Amino acid sequence: MRISLRGCRMNILRKAHLILFALLFILVGASLTSMLPQTVDTDDGEVMGVLRRKANSSPQMKDFFTIVIQTYNRTDILLKLLNHYQAVPHLRQIVIVWNNIGERPPRQLWESLGPHPVPIVFKEQSVNLMRNRLQSFPEINTDAVLMVDDDTLVSVPDITFAFSVWKQFSDQIVGFVPRKHVTTASGVYSYGSFELLDTETGGGDRYSMVLVGAAFFHRRYLQLFQDQPSQVHALVDETQNCDDIAINFAVALWLSRQDRSKARPSGVLVKPVDIRNLERDARSGYVGMWHRPEHMLQRSYCLNRLAQIYGSMPLLYSNIMLTQFGFPSYANHKSKI
Repeated sequence: MRISLRGCRMNILRKAHLILFALLFILVGASLTSMLPQTVDTDDGEVMGVLRRKANSSPQMKDFFTIVIQTYNRTDILLKLLNHYQAVPHLRQIVIVWNNIGERPPRQLWESLGPHPVPIVFKEQSVNLMRNRLQSFPEINTDAVLMVDDDTLVSVPDITFAFSVWKQFSDQIVGFVPRKHVTTASGVYSYGSFELLDTETGGGDRYSMVLVGAAFFHRRYLQLFQDQPSQVHALVDETQNCDDIAINFAVALWLSRQDRSKARPSGVLVKPVDIRNLERDARSGYVGMWHRPEHMLQRSYCLNRLAQIYGSMPLLYSNIMLTQFGFPSYANHKSKI
């Protein structure tokens, strides 16, 4: 009987390779194990608690935003809006400022239709005031706030684009609705949309305010508004109007104090692609305050009162308009904003 030396050598080499592979596997496994967190003197519950805490750790709040909607007598539309905004990326939560005094919010109805990806917080108010929406609610833990009127539906692409713009201009109001002030021949300020003829230029297409009925701004401005003179709050309560003008004044003043050599307008205009007013869909029959015949007169009145309270006119003009289709551009009233 012959024994093949060549076959024995091959078997020995295979076994050696297997042994070396096993040793390498053990060494690599041991080194990786040494890099894991130590769990000495902890039971399974404590280890799982650590893992849960890590899983639930707070994300970077600068990458998320909170929607704030103040509502009065439009529950039907509100539910449509809540359903629509559930699909918005980077949305952390929605805060509903509930101004229907004496009426319970539809919390149970909403929750019964869940689950919902974005949590809803209802803030019930004791008095129906326009400026309730500008409170610094403790639930707001994101830097960015998107404030939206309770009859306004903004498309998801518009919101996403405006949020990306706000990240570049986070100390200004970034929104979709521009307005302006002009000085009349008598020295009195007049309020209007940005095609309003300007006595200084003889034309339109400039804006000096971005209304917060559809706009992003930093949450610090909620507290900034609360810190404004009591006469400002009294003016808003007297007219049940003009809180959006007042916050533009406050932001413009705050920006001017940061660096007087680099004065900037209070807002940056983003041209919307799809923004809708749902008021006509409301079954309640309630119509917004802008339908009141005295609405525009009140707005002009507020401009002049605020200028008196602050002792100056801090609003600055801009004609920059950022769009999703070629930006930057210039504001143009023919674009039907």
